[in-house]
Amino acid sequence: MDKRIATLAEAVSGIPDGASVMIGGFGGSGAPIELIHALIDRFLETGSPKALTVINNNAGNGHVGIAALIEQGMVARMVCSFPRSADPRVFTERYQSGEIELELVPQGTLAERIRAGGAGIPAFYTPTSYGTDLAKGKPVEEFDGRPYVQERWLKADFALIKAEKGDPYGNLTYRMAARNFSPLMATAAARTVAQVSHLVAAGDIDPEAVVTPGIFVDGVVEVADPQQEEELNRAGAHHP
Repeated sequence: MDKRIATLAEAVSGIPDGASVMIGGFGGSGAPIELIHALIDRFLETGSPKALTVINNNAGNGHVGIAALIEQGMVARMVCSFPRSADPRVFTERYQSGEIELELVPQGTLAERIRAGGAGIPAFYTPTSYGTDLAKGKPVEEFDGRPYVQERWLKADFALIKAEKGDPYGNLTYRMAARNFSPLMATAAARTVAQVSHLVAAGDIDPEAVVTPGIFVDGVVEVADPQQEEELNRAGAHHP
């Protein structure tokens, strides 16, 4: 039951080539920067993992986090809502040169597809995207006189998320907006690893305050002073 992991390197050691990886965060809010950078460090040492499918709200900013993953050539496909964010130059260059694929998903639909994956719901209907290129090839049904597009669940091999507190059983709490996609992703991945700012003893988290129960979490690693994507980008940081 003890799900504590000693190092970031160990936390990402099981991710293979070709894996699908959900990464928490809304821009920099809740982005597990240290886990992402540990994955890059492993790639630089071993040449693996590569050809990843990354599922996130956006496609990275600057030269850190998800943008750094893409810059190292580790990502074959992005599934996201906002590929054009504050500084998307890395993704934009790779996409325009045909080095990376994009599946564009409206934000609410992305969240619901992930939730459906965790809940075991293979498909659902939404009016979002009807009549646009995003709906091409998808089944459409009419309900109460309105057309709805069928969307499939979204699951992943791994989820890398960031939480505020975690205990040895994997129970998690989040800080304000940093919660965003992470609780959904934890339910929809075959294996979930969380970096936590505070690793506390079992019983120190009020059960009523738990957002992600430990049953959905396979490993927790403490990062006591996590970096923030926006601050790194303001400083002109690159990883590596």
